[in-house]
Amino acid sequence: MIRQLLICLVILVLAVAGWVLFVPGAEQTLASMGITLPISAPAQGAETQVASIAPQGATPPGAPGQQPGAQPGARPGGQGGGRGGFGGRARTSSVVTSPVVMATINDSLSAIGQGNAVRSVTVTAPAGGTLEDLLVAPGDHVTAGQIIGRLDAASEQIAFDKATLANTDAQSTLTRNLGLAQSNLVASSALATVQLAADNARLELRDAEVALQKRTITSPIAGTAGLMQVTPGNYLSAQTAVTTIEDSSSILITFWVPERYATTVDVGMPVTASAIALPGRSFAGVVSAVDNRIDPESRTLQIQARIPNEDNAVRPGMSFTVALQFAGEQFPAVNPLSIQWSADGSYVWAYVDGKAHKVMAEIVQRNSDGVLVRADIKPGDAIISEGVLQLSEGTAVTLLDGPGKEAPVEAAAAPAKPNS
Repeated sequence: MIRQLLICLVILVLAVAGWVLFVPGAEQTLASMGITLPISAPAQGAETQVASIAPQGATPPGAPGQQPGAQPGARPGGQGGGRGGFGGRARTSSVVTSPVVMATINDSLSAIGQGNAVRSVTVTAPAGGTLEDLLVAPGDHVTAGQIIGRLDAASEQIAFDKATLANTDAQSTLTRNLGLAQSNLVASSALATVQLAADNARLELRDAEVALQKRTITSPIAGTAGLMQVTPGNYLSAQTAVTTIEDSSSILITFWVPERYATTVDVGMPVTASAIALPGRSFAGVVSAVDNRIDPESRTLQIQARIPNEDNAVRPGMSFTVALQFAGEQFPAVNPLSIQWSADGSYVWAYVDGKAHKVMAEIVQRNSDGVLVRADIKPGDAIISEGVLQLSEGTAVTLLDGPGKEAPVEAAAAPAKPNS
C-alpha cells in the first residue's frame, strides 16, 4: 500500500513539473494562487543583483560575445524572460480548411415490386358437364370471345331445337290471329291469349339458347393462354378453372413506399424499372395508381406503375427494382473531421479573416464523404477540418491549406539594427 502511494506521488510530481516547464503562463497561474517557484525568472529591476551573484564564467554585460540588447544571464539565441523561447507571445494555431458544398438528399427512392399483366382472367367452365375438346394450347394468342373448349351439349341442343320449333309455331299463330282480328273475326280475349303464348315461346327459345351457349368455354379478353388445368374427358363442375388468359401488352408493377412519400408520389409521375431477370435493361413508365390509405402495420403506401411491353420480353410475376426521382432537400455538407461537440450540441469552426469562429451545426445526415448539417454557412465557406482541438472563439490561426489561403507574399527582411 505504501509503495503504491509513493508511485502515485512521484507521478503527480512529474506531471506538475511538466506542466510548469512546458505550459506557457503556468508560473503566472501559480503566482495568482500564492505559490512561488524557486526557478522563477528574476525581475527586470534586479539586474545588478543578478550580475553580482552570477557564477564565475558568466559573461558580464557588454563583454565580447554578448549580443547587443541581450538580458544579463540570458542564453545565446534565447529570449529573455521565458522558457523554451516562448517569451510570453500569444500562441497561433496552424489549421487546414475544407470548403462547404451543397448536398441533396431524399431526391430518389428505390423499391422492390412485382410485375403483373395489365389484365388477367382465369377462365372457368360456365356450367357442369364433360369436357369434349380444347381448342387452344398453352402460349397461344386468343382474341376476346374466342372459343377455348366445348362441353357435351346434346341435351341442350335438343332443347334449343324444340324451343325453336315452338317459337316458330307460336309466331305463325300470332300472325294469323292478327290478320283475323283486323276483320273482327277473332275476339280480343282470344288474341291476347295467342299473344301471350307467342311471348312465352320466344322466352323459352332465349333460355334454351343461353343454356346451349354455356356448353362452350370462351375467352373474355385478348391475351396469351396459360397452362391448361383440365384435359378433354374430365367432368367439370361449374366454375372449374380451365386456364388463365394474360394480357401482357403492358405490365403493372406493384410496390410499396414509406408513408413519408405519400404526399410526393402522384399519378403520372415517371418511374424507371429494371427487371432482375433482364440485367442491363431498364423500362420507362409512369405511376398509374396510388392507394387511398396507408397500411397501418408496415406504415407504407401501395403504388402501381405501368410500363410498356411491346416485345413481350417481360413476363407477369417478374420482380422489379423501381426508381422514382423527387426534388429532394439541400443541406450544406462539411468534412466529417470538422464536427465538434459541446454541451450545446454539435458545431464547426469557420475560418473568417484569419480567425476561428464557432458556428452551431445540427447534424442532418452522415455520409461516407461528408456530414450534412443545418447551420448558418453557405457554399464555399472555409470550415476548419484539421487543428481544431486548440481553438477557441476568435483565436488567430495560420492557414496552411484550403479555401481562404492567400497567395504567399515574398518580403525582404530588414537587417537588424545594432544597439548603440
